[in-house]
Amino acid sequence: MPTAPKPRQVISLLMLRHNTVVQASELIDELWPELPPPSAVTTLQTYIYKFRKLLLKQGLGNLLHTQPGGYSLTVPASSLDVSRFEEQAEEGQKLLQQGDSAGASESFGRALALWRGPALADVETGGRLFSYVTRLEELRFRILELRIEVDLETGRHRELISELKSLVLAHPLHEHLHGLLMLALHRSGRRHEALEVYQSLRQKMIDELGLEPGKELARLQHTLLSDSPAEAPGPARRPRAEPAPSHAPSPSPSPALAPSPGPDTPPAPAPAPAVGSPPSPVPVPVPAPTPSLSFGPGPLTTHPAPPVPGAGDPELRESIGTPAQLPAGLAGLVGRHDVLKELKAALREPDGPGADGTAARIGVVTGPPGVGKSAVAVHLAHMLRPRFTDGQLYADLRGSFPDPRDPAEVLRGFLRALEVPTSRMPESLEECGALFRSRTAGRRVLVLLDDVASSAQIRHLLPADPRCALLVTGRRRMTALVEAKRVELYPPPLEEALEILAALAGRRRVEREPGAAHRIAELLGRHPLALRCVGGRLAARPGLSLTALADQLDATPRILDVARLGELDVRSRFDASYAGLTHAGQGVFRLLSMMGETPFSAAQAAELLSRPVPELEAVLEVLADNHLLVTDHCADGVGRYAFDRLTRAYAKERLEETLAPGASAVEEVAAG
Repeated sequence: MPTAPKPRQVISLLMLRHNTVVQASELIDELWPELPPPSAVTTLQTYIYKFRKLLLKQGLGNLLHTQPGGYSLTVPASSLDVSRFEEQAEEGQKLLQQGDSAGASESFGRALALWRGPALADVETGGRLFSYVTRLEELRFRILELRIEVDLETGRHRELISELKSLVLAHPLHEHLHGLLMLALHRSGRRHEALEVYQSLRQKMIDELGLEPGKELARLQHTLLSDSPAEAPGPARRPRAEPAPSHAPSPSPSPALAPSPGPDTPPAPAPAPAVGSPPSPVPVPVPAPTPSLSFGPGPLTTHPAPPVPGAGDPELRESIGTPAQLPAGLAGLVGRHDVLKELKAALREPDGPGADGTAARIGVVTGPPGVGKSAVAVHLAHMLRPRFTDGQLYADLRGSFPDPRDPAEVLRGFLRALEVPTSRMPESLEECGALFRSRTAGRRVLVLLDDVASSAQIRHLLPADPRCALLVTGRRRMTALVEAKRVELYPPPLEEALEILAALAGRRRVEREPGAAHRIAELLGRHPLALRCVGGRLAARPGLSLTALADQLDATPRILDVARLGELDVRSRFDASYAGLTHAGQGVFRLLSMMGETPFSAAQAAELLSRPVPELEAVLEVLADNHLLVTDHCADGVGRYAFDRLTRAYAKERLEETLAPGASAVEEVAAG
């Protein structure tokens, strides 16, 4: 796939309109929606030629055809994810009409599993592609709602709570999703939380829209207050959503996917209520954006929560909650595909009869300050969330700060999230850890611990069940976690660094000045946080050229002054790591900045610092363990160390600050 934006637009439109003729005028309108240049036709032909050449290399040259007035791409529908998605979505709706809720849920799940992110996320969209994106995203959301409703019908309310909590966070004013979450919480014996969901939504709507929630949602709240079983009425059959084929020649944004019942259509009689249920069901809200989507093919009767072990004990009557504590992911995470794939494979529980293991799976992400450890870990945790249906726990342990969090405090927070009554909360760290292991036994829970100081800090935070997983980030290598899958992050390759810059400053600006963009990325050592700071500066100053900024970076004596934006500050990240070193380690770190960016051996460093090699090797290993030096081995087998660009810039700053007062400081450095 080409990387330039306009060829990607051409290919995307041809694929979405596969097996039909796309007029050249349509492609030109997509590429240049306002004023096509005089060379538009010639440029389009060049894009088509390059695309055909790319197909020929793959032995697929017969797929692209030139037609009178346009082009057509002949692709079997079964080879396109979008067609398979629509096919599975339609199949699920047919099964739903036939009363096969389990089969419908499976079809909806297969359809949604084909999505790996927003539609055409890496393609710039003009008017025509935007209409396809709108329709696909709308259909995706409706199929997601249908799948959730079916799962509620089949009694999977507990498993849905975590997913619904994430959805209402992403759609804070969506009444229908809030109603589904309220219903799932109520059926799980958590009526107080369901009422809190309503109050939170109501306050948001009043503050932001000046509106009260709709009547259906208010009626559900009234039902919960009166402790009546909540039911959702529905017509005799769920209206069928007919997705338009992806190759329709004239798409329209957000077409109606399901016809609304006519005003004269009599309501279907509801089946007899369950024993002990009141005769009149209370409806659950219909979503405002999708008024034609009914809540289900029939009443969703109340499903009593399954008994909790030890329910005879008043202290244990509360059900174990389903926490969803993951923080929001970083918008537009770039690259790191190999790392994500490696960790995902390590943390997923093996399926099938050959699966074994008695301990929770552990993944560790380490690297220098600001390299993106937390962003990768949070992104991965969201990817894994569907596998850990019993909850996701998160804590920032502040291991790089002078006041790291107490593990006992973190454990008590986890136990509260798992609804352990206060009266049963242990005092000692060991007892809290034992209760945490008991509470997660037999469950699928994902624990994400961010900014861990050392393996000792998390010894009691490890779940013991093999169905659980632990994901850890930290600046130290934590080699004591021998059973863990460890990955070390370093500044990304140049292509990914440019993508980070383009995502913030604008792709067109980067493409207009590619040489300057390369200079900026290299001057910043391809450091992700520094690139985000500089990209944010460029976004705030659209008139600033990349060449001018590159010249400014090249001329500044303290490049870390530029690598900051608001709360984002690369220097402060290094400050925390530097403060964690011993006095001797700080002195060696400062002096090593004189070695430059060329790799050096322990013997070369010892010669510069006039220190014994064994003594200096121990300090160098500590610096490498804290990712303040990069380690490498040459062909001769001798271990070598090196600075990355920004780490050396920070060490050099520290050296200059120490030397500034006068000769006494020089003596201090030499003695350090």
